[in-house]
Amino acid sequence: MAQITVQLPDGASRQLASGATPAELAALIAPSLAKRTVAARVDDRLVDADWPLQNNCRVELIERKAPEALELIRHDLAHVLAQAVLELFPAARPTIGPVIKDGFYYDFDCPEPFTSDDLQRIEKRMSQIVDEGIPLQRESWTRADARAFYQERGERFKVELLDAIPEGEPITMYRQGEFIDLCRGPHMPTTRHAGKAFKLTRVAGSYWRGDSSQPQLQRIYGTAWHSPAQLAEHLQMISEAERRDHRKVGVALGLFHISDDAPGSVFWHDRGLTLYRLVEDYMRARQRAAGYTEVRTPQLVDRSLWEKSGHWAKFGEHMYLVENRDGIAEFAAEEKSRIFGLKPMNCPCHVQIYKRGVKSYRDLPLRMSEFGTCHRCEPTGALHGLLRVRAFTQDDAHIFCTPEQVVDETAAFMRLLATVYRDFGFTDFTVKLADRPAQRSGSDATWDTAEEALKSACSKAGIDWQANPGEGAFYGPKLEFVLRDALGRDWQCGTWQVDFVLPESLDAEYVDAAGERQRPVMLHRAVIGSFERFIGILIEHCDGRLPLWLAPVQAVVATVTDAANTYADEVAAKLSAAGLRVETDLRNEKISYKVREHSVQKIPAIIAVGERDAKANTVAVRRLGDKSATTSALAEAVATLAGQATAPHRS
Repeated sequence: MAQITVQLPDGASRQLASGATPAELAALIAPSLAKRTVAARVDDRLVDADWPLQNNCRVELIERKAPEALELIRHDLAHVLAQAVLELFPAARPTIGPVIKDGFYYDFDCPEPFTSDDLQRIEKRMSQIVDEGIPLQRESWTRADARAFYQERGERFKVELLDAIPEGEPITMYRQGEFIDLCRGPHMPTTRHAGKAFKLTRVAGSYWRGDSSQPQLQRIYGTAWHSPAQLAEHLQMISEAERRDHRKVGVALGLFHISDDAPGSVFWHDRGLTLYRLVEDYMRARQRAAGYTEVRTPQLVDRSLWEKSGHWAKFGEHMYLVENRDGIAEFAAEEKSRIFGLKPMNCPCHVQIYKRGVKSYRDLPLRMSEFGTCHRCEPTGALHGLLRVRAFTQDDAHIFCTPEQVVDETAAFMRLLATVYRDFGFTDFTVKLADRPAQRSGSDATWDTAEEALKSACSKAGIDWQANPGEGAFYGPKLEFVLRDALGRDWQCGTWQVDFVLPESLDAEYVDAAGERQRPVMLHRAVIGSFERFIGILIEHCDGRLPLWLAPVQAVVATVTDAANTYADEVAAKLSAAGLRVETDLRNEKISYKVREHSVQKIPAIIAVGERDAKANTVAVRRLGDKSATTSALAEAVATLAGQATAPHRS
């Protein structure tokens, strides 16, 4: 029998018969290793433990406790979920069941909606299937046999998936007792390897292939981990995230609300708009100090500009369009036929400002910022509080520079971004480099130049990045800045994009030192991104307990008795004169009630005053979260709070 050489990660090698499996390799090394092995990486491909090794190769054995095994655990449990549902609900028809972040889901076409009691029954049956240790066996089928199998069962969704597999590719099915599923794999040896560190979390509606014109399905979500301790930690995080949900906290604090009267748009209340303006003012000051000018561009822009820029081809279906009404007699015929789009982004408009007048190399870099409101027609099902809206405002900016200036501008932007994130309480962020997407503008040569420029800038600026293949903007590669919040969740906020395409398509130029006309490099950037989304993230990160400088109401002066009302007004006036946002609470209520109520409203400082305070010119200051108040002279308290209450860029 032919022999093959298998190279192991430690540099050792083994001679095996051609057709031997990773499981047999593990047994050859150590019987205990064979028990722990659930899969293998053969060269760069993850495969089943019983995959036949036909040629010389590199093999890394994957144990269940390895990080790589977590995706296998979740994949196996998706199959276990499908088996349990089909046993308990024979009328259900399975569709797809992929692994997702933190877990898995499976979509079903089922005549009756699943209930919370159903989830408990399904989860119980899943545990039993795991205990049974049913082997997961890979089988190769002919396309005709697979099609006949699913047609006989009336599973038209599986038939569609089967038909989508290109001719010539193998058809693999995984048998799990009586349950058989179309799947490319890999899987672990038995259901027992999946373990019981899983939980079904919820049911949601979905559409087949994500298309609202297709049948509506029911999606069962689950989470799964290596161990019960990890599962418990994750469930606690989910519970905490639900408690911190910005939609609940924001409404409870009177910051905003969202209504079907304007889906995907925000009704900012007085306190919410104060918070919004504080973020805006902070960013304006930071940008001004960094050498940015501020502009404002139109909301409605003729379709022709979006076509020239390439945004029409990319975003046309997500743009809101406006046409002049035929009934307005004053409009000329050509005016009536024009189509305008609410801008989905600001980039082309900034190029139009740049093009006013001849630009010299001496004018560059030119840094142009705008708190520009944009509109995108997001699907209804994608809307989510402040985190996904249709109307939003960005801290958008574009830098027009020479190719030689890209490195310095990248380094300067990194310093700005790190400072901003630190000031808002985010100390942990990562950087991803997203390169050319499948749908893009510009030649491959242009993309080669842009990607090399960005990588070179990162290298020279000392920026470490992770690859995010195929996720660049349609006009250029980009850096994505991903924040980590207090619950360990990641949020992509900032972006830095190198663009050689738009200056070409919109004919932007500058005159170089030799008097020749050149195309500038256009650097697109945002630090916090959408104000709406960032504020939603910030609310959940802080659990609504905003730092003193960002709190819409920084202090409340509450009276112990009516006799202190006049003094309370005097205290509030001094605090206001020192620059604090302050309110008074003169209601005829017990001070304990007032303190409790304002604590629920997350007011950072509650200042209690009574008759003795009025005589002694003192105040009792209780900071949010403290169990007791500290009494001090009024002047001292005002100075302390004022010193902490200003935005970082003013301190």
